[in-house]
Amino acid sequence: MDPRGRGAVTAEAGKGGLLSGLGARPAGGRLKRIQASPQWNDGRFDQGLPLHFDYPSMLGRFLRIGRAKAPSPPVPALATDPALFSVPPASGLRVTWLGHSSSLVELEGTRVLLDPMFGPRASPLSWAGPLRFHDPPLAVQDLPHLDAIVFSHDHYDHLDEGTVRALRHCGCPYIVPLGVGAHLERWGVPADGIVEMDWWEERALGNTTLACVPARHFSGRDFRRNATLWCGWALVGRERRLYYSGDTAYFAGFKDIGTRYGPFDVGLIENGAYDKSWPDVHLGPEQAVQACLDAEARLFVPVHWGTFSLAVHGWTEPVERLLVAAPAAGVAVAVPRPGQSFEPSDPPPLVRWWPEERWERAAEAPVRSTGL
Repeated sequence: MDPRGRGAVTAEAGKGGLLSGLGARPAGGRLKRIQASPQWNDGRFDQGLPLHFDYPSMLGRFLRIGRAKAPSPPVPALATDPALFSVPPASGLRVTWLGHSSSLVELEGTRVLLDPMFGPRASPLSWAGPLRFHDPPLAVQDLPHLDAIVFSHDHYDHLDEGTVRALRHCGCPYIVPLGVGAHLERWGVPADGIVEMDWWEERALGNTTLACVPARHFSGRDFRRNATLWCGWALVGRERRLYYSGDTAYFAGFKDIGTRYGPFDVGLIENGAYDKSWPDVHLGPEQAVQACLDAEARLFVPVHWGTFSLAVHGWTEPVERLLVAAPAAGVAVAVPRPGQSFEPSDPPPLVRWWPEERWERAAEAPVRSTGL
């Protein structure tokens, strides 16, 4: 795939180079608000849970050869038809998965773009870093009117400078966890167009409520971690509800989210870039299924897979392990192709659009969060 192909944005125009890509650290009034957060402790965000890394194991696994980390042939993404958005979803809720963790959600008249990442690489560099498996299914210029652009945290595979610059004149608010607004301002988003939220805070979007909910992860675009907050999101309408996990490992907070805002029609739940060497960073498929149950999501839609290689597992492994774990737990699953739109009330049939590749089962490479 040409990383500058259809739909992809590049950040060279108006970009300040590597330092610009790193973003900005919170300061002034933004920093004062951060320091007042219950999640702030001893100069950083800290939710009081372990963040375990087995560095010798990590090195050994990254040196392994033969894992199918990237697809061949390319991922068969769909080109999303922009005309689709001129007709509202019959059920009141429609999701268009744009690859990785990017989704366009239409819920009872409100349109929210989650973690848009249209760049060619998950990196601050134009010449190095994880390259996309497929073009963005929908070009920035073909997006419909949006009521909000929402980010979960500031890692490069979620918050991309080129994408933000391409979207900065969207005319809708950017809604982000605490501190992330500093990056957006550096990249040209007006300060009055940025809304920063702490866990459990809510904001009205028309007749819909957007709630910032906890996640178990970390943040940072340079060597300093956790200067900004990370989160998931709940989108709550009069009849329909959606949960997006953001990046997260397993923790007890999923049950709290389900109690406060569930049951959800659908959960867009992280299901990739995991490893037994970093079990407190991302969900493995088996604990992702448990998170879906805890959060009371009726339909599991895996995200955070199929677009970038960010771990040592094969690129198809997340969905293969999910399709073993979910039926055993009685969890309904839909696996759309990148670019595919669907209504959770009538999910698409399961079609194996990914190839048969070798993958490790849970018993071979278990992922279990620590400190539980």
